[in-house]
Amino acid sequence: MDAQLVAFTGVAAGMVAMPGADFTVVVRNALVSRRDGVACAVGVAGGLLVHTALAVAGLAAVLVAVPALFRTVQLLGGAYLLHLGCRALRSALRPATRKGPEPEPGGPTATAARGIGRSLRRGFLTNALNPKAPVLFLSLLPQFVPADQQPLPRTLLLATVVVVLALLWFPAVALLVDGLGRWLRRPGAVRAVEAVSGTALTVLGVVLLTGPVAAATV
Repeated sequence: MDAQLVAFTGVAAGMVAMPGADFTVVVRNALVSRRDGVACAVGVAGGLLVHTALAVAGLAAVLVAVPALFRTVQLLGGAYLLHLGCRALRSALRPATRKGPEPEPGGPTATAARGIGRSLRRGFLTNALNPKAPVLFLSLLPQFVPADQQPLPRTLLLATVVVVLALLWFPAVALLVDGLGRWLRRPGAVRAVEAVSGTALTVLGVVLLTGPVAAATV
């Protein structure tokens, strides 16, 4: 048995399952529909794939070594999280209405496809614009590469483990939220979730926008 691989899987599982911006956007999108939640979850996994690929290619080291580039990613990520947070807070404060949504051009199929694409994009951008992720992978992956093995195949294996864990965890979260939809989609519960998720995303966005580069690399 590969003890280091088992240990890495445990560490990676805890890292993936840790509540944060990814978890928040998946929950929020899952309240819209199961398809939106799963699409958002797949988008998050896609963002992780980008980060792990950067770490494998060594490009994450460039990001860390160039403070201006790191700060640019940090500002983009903060601005995007702040945007999502403000949208959620505005939705939480919006007066309840029983009026159905306006029909969109192209019919329900086109509308559903646009919603899924939007949720997929939200999940991907939320994770891909997280400046801490490449630093984390760059510092974590090499620790689980044995000295007697080739670094590239081993790092690819570890990166695959992270993406697979994300593809298991985040869709499971989306399905759980959808399964609890009977209670979570009540007007009061929806407002509460929107308020909590909006506050969390806004705080995370502000931290990224105002935090120094050194703090973001911890």
